[in-house]
Amino acid sequence: MSQSVNSFGSQSQLKSGSKTYDIYRLNSLEKKGVQLSRLPFSLRILLENLLRHEDGKSVTADDIEFLAKWDPKAEPSREIAYMPARVLMQDFTGVPAIVDLAAMRDAMKVLGGDPQKINPLQPAELVIDHSVQVDEYGTSNSYSLNAMLEFQRNRERYAFLKWGQSAFRNFSAVPPGMGICHQVNLEYLARVVFTLDENGKTVAYPDTLVGTDSHTTMINGLGVLGWGVGGIEAEAAMLGQPVSMLVPQVVGFKLTGKLREGATATDLVLTVTEMLRKLGVVGKFVEFYGAGISELSLADRATIANMAPEYGATCGIFPVDAETLRYLRLTGRNEEQIALVEAYYKEQGLFHAANAPEAEYSQTIALDLATVEPSVAGPKRPQDRVLLKEAGASFAKQLPNLLGPNGNKNGVRQVVRWEGEGGHPAETPEASNGVHETGPTTSIKDRFHVDVDKYLDNGSIVIAAITSCTNTSNPSVMVAAGILAKKAVEKGLSVPPWVKTSLAPGSRVVTDYYEKAGLLPYLDKLRFNVVGYGCTTCIGNSGPLPSDVSKSIEDHGLVAVSVLSGNRNFEGRINSDVRANYLMSPPLVVAYALAGRIDHNFDTDPIGKGQNGEPVYLKDIWPSQQEVSDTITSAIDSSIFTKEYATVSDGDENWQHLKFPTGDVYQWETDSTYIRKAPYFEGMPATPAPVEDIAGARVLAVLGDSVTTDHISPAGSIKLNGPAGKYLTEHGVKSADFNSYGSRRGNHEVMVRGTFANVRLRNKLAPGTEGGVTRLLPEGEAMSIFDASVKYAERKTPLVILAGKEYGSGSSRDWAAKGPKLLGVRAVIAESYERIHRSNLVGMGILPLQFLDGQNVEYLGLTGEEVFDFPGLKALLDAKFANGKTLRIKATSPEGRTLEFEAKVRIDTPQEILYYENGGILQYVLRSLAGKN
Repeated sequence: MSQSVNSFGSQSQLKSGSKTYDIYRLNSLEKKGVQLSRLPFSLRILLENLLRHEDGKSVTADDIEFLAKWDPKAEPSREIAYMPARVLMQDFTGVPAIVDLAAMRDAMKVLGGDPQKINPLQPAELVIDHSVQVDEYGTSNSYSLNAMLEFQRNRERYAFLKWGQSAFRNFSAVPPGMGICHQVNLEYLARVVFTLDENGKTVAYPDTLVGTDSHTTMINGLGVLGWGVGGIEAEAAMLGQPVSMLVPQVVGFKLTGKLREGATATDLVLTVTEMLRKLGVVGKFVEFYGAGISELSLADRATIANMAPEYGATCGIFPVDAETLRYLRLTGRNEEQIALVEAYYKEQGLFHAANAPEAEYSQTIALDLATVEPSVAGPKRPQDRVLLKEAGASFAKQLPNLLGPNGNKNGVRQVVRWEGEGGHPAETPEASNGVHETGPTTSIKDRFHVDVDKYLDNGSIVIAAITSCTNTSNPSVMVAAGILAKKAVEKGLSVPPWVKTSLAPGSRVVTDYYEKAGLLPYLDKLRFNVVGYGCTTCIGNSGPLPSDVSKSIEDHGLVAVSVLSGNRNFEGRINSDVRANYLMSPPLVVAYALAGRIDHNFDTDPIGKGQNGEPVYLKDIWPSQQEVSDTITSAIDSSIFTKEYATVSDGDENWQHLKFPTGDVYQWETDSTYIRKAPYFEGMPATPAPVEDIAGARVLAVLGDSVTTDHISPAGSIKLNGPAGKYLTEHGVKSADFNSYGSRRGNHEVMVRGTFANVRLRNKLAPGTEGGVTRLLPEGEAMSIFDASVKYAERKTPLVILAGKEYGSGSSRDWAAKGPKLLGVRAVIAESYERIHRSNLVGMGILPLQFLDGQNVEYLGLTGEEVFDFPGLKALLDAKFANGKTLRIKATSPEGRTLEFEAKVRIDTPQEILYYENGGILQYVLRSLAGKN
């Protein structure tokens, strides 16, 4: 924290309660003619960060003055060094980060340095929340069985994390079964004001962070500035490296009015997402302001902030105000901390007041909350909002594009309408400990005595999941789901047996208030039993469908549907059997589960017949805002939060009794299929070799628009006959024990084999195929992308990816960059990039190039069969882009015709040049810590 320069005399003191804190005053800049009130709140937080870290090198007085005099209309061009207060991780992204740090300790020894230097310098907090899978559902044993299976599958990973907790300073882990990292962050981890004891003084400053999950932005609802970065970038931040960023444009989003009856926070966020996607906010901050803010609870704000990745912004922040303080008190933060938050933010001019002057923004957009209507989003993207009343028609329109190669293109199947007859579940055998002796139920016929093949059709809902941090952290929509379930049960409604139902709260607090409100039994009655406390369905851990449901979908080529209260619905993400996925509020998830079909018209058609034989409509069971509000008031108070978070670090007996290795250097197990030593530092010289031009490159894949990190990075289940499945089989792993790609992110051998292996990936180089298929060139032989990469590596042939717009949109997945690197990809040429993925490509030493405006693969007539040369790359980098950032590329066709075109080099900052020259960010950091840079 110490700085050697204090050009603006900003260092001062603040008294709060009985304590005195050192702070860095923003108003010290006013003598330079800076009018702080014109700056958006988010930029004021960045400005304090620069004042506190001014050292004349990474942060200069000129940097501070430039940001203080920010021009709202200027295109981002100035780089600043941002030092977040902490790093947040979840286990899917956290395990490979700790693997990399462990491998860096080994490499540090080889370079003759001290392994103890590889140690988080900023607090690094990991919440284990991504590994629980919905195997068992709809029974009272769902949670206990899923928890048992989670530990059986992930014992090795969890032991590794416990080693990391003991070996690394400043690293802590929240055990599995406690909640989703973003909700735990919101309810417990976030400080809002951070303090650090240093040289006998206590420094106070804004709580800021970067996270290895793109939904880190959820914390923006609490006024805490933070966003998602790649695991690679987060590792560097943990090791004391600043996050290099361009001073962003800030979009002001003005909210007015109040949500009307029947509209939820989920409907609001889907509306906001659609509006901001249309506006275009990629790489920008979004800041919410206006009178409508006061009408939103903090949970509503967090719901909106959570989905910043879906609307494309770096962050979507709300200012700290009286509602922030109320929430901190509700969630059990101590009064001393709450007093410090209020005192600090008011002293720094960061506390929002209704009469405060509006800041200046790069552009503005407005929404009257009263105009928000019930909505869903799908079937493939979060920004594709559809009004609830138009969902059926929208699905029918999308159906031709959703049908797969074996789809039923001849119209609707002749099926029987479900009327609720039969369908009583068989008695479930239970062991003395309450867990199934035979494991999860695998057949609807066995469990309900129903032949599902008679009922399933295009549009049938087979997954209905109340899941994901976006909504499970919001009591208003969670309580609404519970009340709707209560009314449905009282009317005599039931869920069709083929719908795989699940409830995965974001923290144990949710279960507590459900129990206190008496709502849990009704959710259980509709088979929305608690399956775990984690991301589950939203991250792709929906678990397998019942075998007869899966077979019917496959046999008839059906477009089955999932409905979930999540934030992601990209192709192939939720379940490999499901082609259409719709995001919606938790009460709508319950309503659609009851209806059983996505094309159900809730306005005109009854959900079912009540006990008296009369039709029951959605309006008959939809809770009023007053009912929801009264329930929240009676069921939620600070004691719930205090109770649950008092023991959040303890974990259950499985965690407490878990044995783990000790020592500063990890003892790698050569036969492990979960944790393998990262290969990035093997043979790494002490100083980097000069950058060379890329020559003789072949194209591995030609991809279209909106290729997400879900298409690139391995996620979900591991297929038996794919390269990763074959690897695991060869290493003695049974298919039942494959687990998910996410759980095996600490093993690069598995992950590289799953890169570009998404079942919905369409590679134009292998037309007519779906999945990770390409053609080996020049022979033209079709094979898996991994197998082709192996042959290209034997030939020492560098590889290229050609892509369209928004390449790499989606979660901040480090493996979407690590995987291509290990496949041998040296460059990507795309029309545009998602922010985090572009950064991650540079961080792994892959060259991101962008077609010039108006140009793309089709315009240039590229087929992917060409040989690519990149002359001039070395000269560009040697000159540090002094003569521009365009690179001339030569593509030679199989017939010998040569096409030359220019592309923009998307290495965006001077710091990124250093990363690329070192072969990646980790290599740069390692050499720096070893004193070799």
